[in-house]
Amino acid sequence: MSKGRAEAAAGAPGILLRYLQEQNRPYSAQDVFGNLQREHGLGKAAVVKALEQLAQQGKIKEKTYGKQKIYFADQDQFAMVSDADLQGLDAQIVALAAKVQSLQQSCRHMEAELKDLTSALTTPEMQKEIQDLKKECAGYRERLKNIKAATNHVTPEEKEQVHRERQKYCREWRKRKRMATELSDAILEGYPKSKKQFFEEVGIETDEDYNVKLPDP
Repeated sequence: MSKGRAEAAAGAPGILLRYLQEQNRPYSAQDVFGNLQREHGLGKAAVVKALEQLAQQGKIKEKTYGKQKIYFADQDQFAMVSDADLQGLDAQIVALAAKVQSLQQSCRHMEAELKDLTSALTTPEMQKEIQDLKKECAGYRERLKNIKAATNHVTPEEKEQVHRERQKYCREWRKRKRMATELSDAILEGYPKSKKQFFEEVGIETDEDYNVKLPDP
């Protein structure tokens, strides 16, 4: 055993006695070991030995439940508590619980605020964003200026003329397509092969071959 571990083991009874008196609740040896190991560097064997020693000396109480032993402070050393004192303690517990709940809520609000602040742009980032937006706006203003200065604008009359011509050509397209369909259907009535084979032999190309759709009227 190292010197540090030996010193911790020697002081274990005093440490465990103070712990059980302060907590004033039952613990197993494993519970005490788990709670005090990191803070005091106590080994499990030293904890078990110290608890048994304290129990034999009558400084703490020991109860056996099946295969497990439970240790707790001797209750005779504590003064009797009246009903009024218990009620006062209950009131303190309620007040402290409410305070804890309020503090937890405040912590949640502060955590949310911190998250918003950390996700927001920093001052340099915002300044760069502003400069980028100014450059973008300047580009749009220049484009708008060039468009306004152009002399090749389409007049309403020219636009209407284009629309009329489009309608005219679409009507002609629709008319000729219907005539070609009727003619091919008439030929196919006495044609021994399929429509696809007929189109291939004659060299007919359809709108569908080029993924072209007739515009709506």
